[in-house]
Amino acid sequence: MGELNKKQNDWDSGKGLRDPVKCLEDKWKLVPSFLQVKGLVKQHIDSFNYFINVEIKKIVQANEKVFCDADPLFYIKYLNAYVGTPDLEEGFNVSKPTTPHECRLRDMTYSAPITVDIEYIRGNQRVIKNKQLIGRMPLMLRSSNCVLTNKSDYELAKLNECPHDPGGYFIIRGQEKVILIQEQLSRNRMIVDEFKGAIQCQVTSSTHEKKTRTNVIVKNGKYVLRHNALSDTSNSKNRTPVDEARELLATTILAHVAVENYNFYVKAIYLAIMVKRVIEAETNKAAIDDPDYYGNKRLELAGSLLALMFEDLFKRFNWEMKMTADKLIPKIKVAPFDIVKYMRPDLIANGLFAAISSVSSLEFLFEINGTVYFNTKYKHGVTQILSRLSYISALGMMTRVNSQFEKTRKVSGPRSLQPSQWGMLCPSDTPEGEACGLVKNLALMTHITTECSEAPIARLACNAGVEDTLTFWLFSGNILGVTRQYKRLIKVFRMFRRRGLISSFVSIYPNHNQRTVYICSDGGRLCRPYIIVEKGNPLVLQSHINELNRGIKKFQDFLNDGLIEYLDVNEENDSYIATTELEIDPYVTTHLEIEPFTILGVCAGLVPYPHHNQSPRNTYQCAMGKQAMVYPQCPMVKTRTIELTNFDKLPAGQNATVAVMSYSGYDIEDALILNRASIDRGYGRCLVYKSAKTTMKRYSNQTSDRILGPSRDATTGKVIKSHDILDADGIASPGEMVENRQVLINKQMPPANVSSVSQGQPQPQVIEYKDVPVTYKGPVESYIETVMVSSNSEDAFLIKILLRQTRIPEIGDKFSSRHGQKGVTGLIVQQEDMPFNDRGICPDMIMNPHGFPSRMTVGKTIELLAGKAGLMEGKFHYVRDVCKELEKHGYNYHGKDIFYSGLTGEPLEAYIYSGPVYYQKLKHMVQDKMHARARGPRAVLTRQPTEGRSRDGGLRLGEMERDCLIGYGAR
Repeated sequence: MGELNKKQNDWDSGKGLRDPVKCLEDKWKLVPSFLQVKGLVKQHIDSFNYFINVEIKKIVQANEKVFCDADPLFYIKYLNAYVGTPDLEEGFNVSKPTTPHECRLRDMTYSAPITVDIEYIRGNQRVIKNKQLIGRMPLMLRSSNCVLTNKSDYELAKLNECPHDPGGYFIIRGQEKVILIQEQLSRNRMIVDEFKGAIQCQVTSSTHEKKTRTNVIVKNGKYVLRHNALSDTSNSKNRTPVDEARELLATTILAHVAVENYNFYVKAIYLAIMVKRVIEAETNKAAIDDPDYYGNKRLELAGSLLALMFEDLFKRFNWEMKMTADKLIPKIKVAPFDIVKYMRPDLIANGLFAAISSVSSLEFLFEINGTVYFNTKYKHGVTQILSRLSYISALGMMTRVNSQFEKTRKVSGPRSLQPSQWGMLCPSDTPEGEACGLVKNLALMTHITTECSEAPIARLACNAGVEDTLTFWLFSGNILGVTRQYKRLIKVFRMFRRRGLISSFVSIYPNHNQRTVYICSDGGRLCRPYIIVEKGNPLVLQSHINELNRGIKKFQDFLNDGLIEYLDVNEENDSYIATTELEIDPYVTTHLEIEPFTILGVCAGLVPYPHHNQSPRNTYQCAMGKQAMVYPQCPMVKTRTIELTNFDKLPAGQNATVAVMSYSGYDIEDALILNRASIDRGYGRCLVYKSAKTTMKRYSNQTSDRILGPSRDATTGKVIKSHDILDADGIASPGEMVENRQVLINKQMPPANVSSVSQGQPQPQVIEYKDVPVTYKGPVESYIETVMVSSNSEDAFLIKILLRQTRIPEIGDKFSSRHGQKGVTGLIVQQEDMPFNDRGICPDMIMNPHGFPSRMTVGKTIELLAGKAGLMEGKFHYVRDVCKELEKHGYNYHGKDIFYSGLTGEPLEAYIYSGPVYYQKLKHMVQDKMHARARGPRAVLTRQPTEGRSRDGGLRLGEMERDCLIGYGAR
């Protein structure tokens, strides 16, 4: 009865079907719940876990047998493959567990052994050997085999790891390396494009056995099939031309379409569809695919790139074993030939280490007519050193997407912001210059899929009615069948996905122009979660959000209950998505955005009020936010992204009281005026750490490097000035102050031409060692923080010294707000000369008001107002009307105050806009830039001064500089 009365009241109040749906409160709480299980760095870790647990076994299984030409009975068969836990080799067959922190300190590689179970022939016997080492795998931090996985914050602190460190990177020889996400065109898919004025349909086939490319092109009015293969394993010696042709058609043409017993029926249909697509594109240009459309792209993560590298190294490993067997089996031996003794684990280990530590050269192995060739294809910028300037710079690097498109080409298409990138890639976070639009960053709730099993989905499609008539169904690039009632089957598939009967990341969508339905379960697709809407009502109710707040429900529960589902780029095109509840149309809306702010990435999400700024300003902040020096002060004005990414726990910047006014002529062109008292109280202060290291090498002529104690003056017997800080062991001690050109490690090395010591010599040879000290270079003194003596992977002594320098702001240092407004310090003024308001508040910083009109950074003015209102309350809270908060506490409604001159004490003639703004100190400091010399070293060849600041080089006085001197009266 109560429900009927409620409906009657709604009807009486004029509420109809077309009225907007009531907005959910705290709907954004789904975002942190999502980030606990997916997104940001989790996709790197998921991809690597899939590689070491599933894909490595598939690669070994695809290349499971190695045969020998010399003995037809000889073979090696791989039964299984495993990746172990991280350890360090302490000696021959002796290893001990390790941690990432130890590998960083000792310049070691954080890796785990790769072992296999093998069955092989030794002599006339069949032998099975378990856990045979074949190489080492660099381990990604926080992956399933890492020691940091499933550790509490206390346990992580004991392992010297930060609880907020996201993982997702590798440690190679002590350096933290990131494999960037690589953007590629889809594999095993038809792409119709126009090449040199001709229409072509291209398919890049990729399987573990073979990688080929097949094209159907129009040439002289005929349709021509053209192909090339990266691994043509044909051997024409033992086959007829007919057999050669059949083998080529079966294994090279459209290699991803399986052929059994030379039945080419499915492959012929596939080829016919390719020709049909070309004919359609000739008559209708709209049928040509857009190569920049993001549904045609796949993102390769660390797991898939390492799988490609491991596959080629494993093939080379097998090929070398085959060559060894061919060479040694025919020879007469006393003991039977044992292939295990000739296995080279260093081949796979060094190949993987080099791939991650260098530019990452991807090598392919292929065989033609019995001859094996190695081809190297370079992919530039695949791996980079992890930026540790701040927490957000490290996190932003993890979400970076790198395109293989040539950066020097001035083409707008691949660089432009595509509508298909909405919600998947951040619209603001891209660099300036030649990489603009090619290097992108993932949005906050984007997830990149990993491959899932195809067999159950194919069986489900067949059971649901896929037959041999009418609408084609393409599954992972293969033809699955045809159906008459494709809409019903799509509905059935989506119902199964929502009920959890198939993977949440399987997508199904129709292409009405091609009369084709696509099912995708491959990896590398971008997808994001949406709330499902049925009959105009979101399935997520306020009661569900309340359960989430109380901890009863988690994000996975929303997926399992069919309230939320993942859509990829292609399936988004078949959906009608509302941004907010107010936009829901009860007749057409299928999904609802969880939160609109999640279209931004990690770095752009830190900008408060980004929708009030001119768009390039947000792009500038994305670049400068990564250069901010770490000073742990939380911003007064926060965004939800700040809380979600833990930036409030590891911030980079300080809140400064800013007065927007002109003060002398030292604030033109964005220069800032700083308060000397604020600097003395610690504003803008930062610590700069630098390290110095050396290794004590042993040489083949039985000599080695050595360290001597401090040298003394021959006449006075005192320690010379440059060796003042050295201890008796020749290494500087912690806590000492170091000045320019002082020695940190008094190292000596033997000359290269010393012959090795022979046993017949009556007296030992006198070796004149050469001084190669490790010295400190810098205009300002530093302090030694710590000294570490250890050994590296080559058993050589390793000495590391960490130097600390405290820097206070000086004229020329660079600062930036969170709205892309950067400026250098123009003048530092005593507090007595600074203006002050009627409450006695003196600003920390003065900014010229001419910086606002042309930049249009309205977000900065609102941040100042909001920060001022927050100060009045003395707590962080959500505020709807900032100006009323100010008025309530006795401040001006517009945030303006009366200011008095610090020089005359008289009130200024205008109201001054003032309040707190979050400022970042950037890494660009005068001390690292300034350079001058009167005289110094010269190059031997040209006798000209050397070039560069680090080499104490000269500064060229060019034509324009000469003109300046002449203008000032020089003769």
